[in-house]
Amino acid sequence: MENTLKVYVYRDGEKPIFHQPILKGLYASEGWFMKLMEGNKRFVVKDPRKAHLFCMPFSSRMLEYTLYVRNSHNQTNLRQYVKEYLERLAAKYPFWNRTGGMDHFLVACHDWASRQGEMYHSLKHMSVLQEILSQTPRWESSFKETLAFYAGNNHGYLHPILLKYWKDKDTDRKIYGPMPRGVMSKMNYIQHMKSSKYCVCPKGYEVNSSRVIEAIFYECVPVIISNNFVPPFFEVLNWEAFSVTVAEKDIPNLKDILLSISEEKYLALQLAVRKVQQHFLWHAKPVKYDLFYMMLHSIWYSRVFQIKPKMRP
Repeated sequence: MENTLKVYVYRDGEKPIFHQPILKGLYASEGWFMKLMEGNKRFVVKDPRKAHLFCMPFSSRMLEYTLYVRNSHNQTNLRQYVKEYLERLAAKYPFWNRTGGMDHFLVACHDWASRQGEMYHSLKHMSVLQEILSQTPRWESSFKETLAFYAGNNHGYLHPILLKYWKDKDTDRKIYGPMPRGVMSKMNYIQHMKSSKYCVCPKGYEVNSSRVIEAIFYECVPVIISNNFVPPFFEVLNWEAFSVTVAEKDIPNLKDILLSISEEKYLALQLAVRKVQQHFLWHAKPVKYDLFYMMLHSIWYSRVFQIKPKMRP
């Protein structure tokens, strides 16, 4: 990939929805990718005819900030905005039409991006990846006093089931609902992750959950509860080596499943978590195997090797 891949970044699109990355906060990854992609000289080409892939420097977060009417539960204007943008690209350039958009992509970590992809046909081929975080983690002691930890809002149908069976049931599992807002609450949440062997990561409204990457960052083995979860970078990372997957129907058996994992196996999982942390970190200048490279490789893998030219009728 490093010696072959070339990407063209469209200059079309107006700020703040395009070309204005957000580099802080929970959804900063789409901003970091946009910033590093637009400033990259190794992969980016100025001549679109030389490109294998086409990047649309779009921010789903800024789309929400700019156009969504708070509490309206109506995303019609958001869909229309992006639809018109794609139509302009298709009319102005030949590249979208020759593959039906299969070689085009955007990177977004807000869950709205995947919903928008379902809302109109023209977005169905875009790559939407969801990762987070951008600091260098500090390794903690291997000793963890808590078996498992979870805290969160009732997003989706699994969270109430998890709380029904396990909230406040015993002292070795800290299973909570929403934690109070504020800085101290955030620090408490982080400390719970750091002091727990396993971090429970049930799916929310979407199949994936940002808790998975938070758990890796804080050296807590993620316990993924989702029947249809396709993990990030599955094509290169062996997720069985550093995570535990539990079927949704097995939530009532969660404690028994975790206790059945030997201490030797747990220590191997935790060590593997430390090893994969490098793949989920951002750097001001991309470093080989970091999150920028991993995301670009994932897009390369899922797009370049699956593209079939659109046949003319």
